[in-house]
Amino acid sequence: MSVAIVESILKHDRTVVVAGLASIITLAWAYMFFLAESMDGNMAENMELGMQMAMPSVQAWGLTDFIFMFFMWSVMMVAMMTPSASPMILMFSRFNRKQNQQQAPFLKTGLFLSGYLIVWIGYSVLATLIQWALHSMALLSPMMVSSSPVLGGVLLIGAGIFQFTPLKHACLSHCRTPLGFLMNEWQEGNRGALRMGLQHGNYCVGCCWLIMSLLFVAGVMNLLWVATLTAYVLVEKIIPQGHWVGRAIGLLIIGWGLQMIVGANFSI
Repeated sequence: MSVAIVESILKHDRTVVVAGLASIITLAWAYMFFLAESMDGNMAENMELGMQMAMPSVQAWGLTDFIFMFFMWSVMMVAMMTPSASPMILMFSRFNRKQNQQQAPFLKTGLFLSGYLIVWIGYSVLATLIQWALHSMALLSPMMVSSSPVLGGVLLIGAGIFQFTPLKHACLSHCRTPLGFLMNEWQEGNRGALRMGLQHGNYCVGCCWLIMSLLFVAGVMNLLWVATLTAYVLVEKIIPQGHWVGRAIGLLIIGWGLQMIVGANFSI
């Protein structure tokens, strides 16, 4: 196969994968905007539509509330984490095409992405359980913002300290080097593609799990905050000095957390 033909095929593959990723991200964010609009609309309409369809009541949760909140967290993780995983997914598609020139890469690429998102959906179960517990202890407002400055401060300080830990550095190093990950972790076949996606998802969760807890500080459905965390995760992974950006952010949020706790103590 000539170089020109191979490059043409790779360009076509890239176009299809980019279009697929863009569609997934757009749909996920559209759902997030729908929820945010439901919360900001007329309260009576929210009770009749938004709350019943997607949000828990201010009362004790039932099974339906838990399921809807789990779905919300799952969609939010797809919206937030798929952009930062896109360079790895595109590299996987290209690498797979070169390894198997006669096979379309889309199935294996889809399996790789599925494995990645399965891990984040698993994280969504944990996030929903934590939110359920905080809700039960009246530590979250109906708008899903921490009602305790001490809780918010502790989350901020914990997330800031985590930015300097060996676990954070190790997981981030795998996320920042798509080619290195593929060369070292490559597995053949459909199951291999799924397992690689699961493995990459584990590294990504290991890198970002505590940062995601900051959604409880400024609001789980505060879309500006959600977008800010999304952009931060993407920048940390793709720019050459991303690890230094992470440490700088770590210092900032530690300071924010300390200010929040000290302010709470002075207000008592």
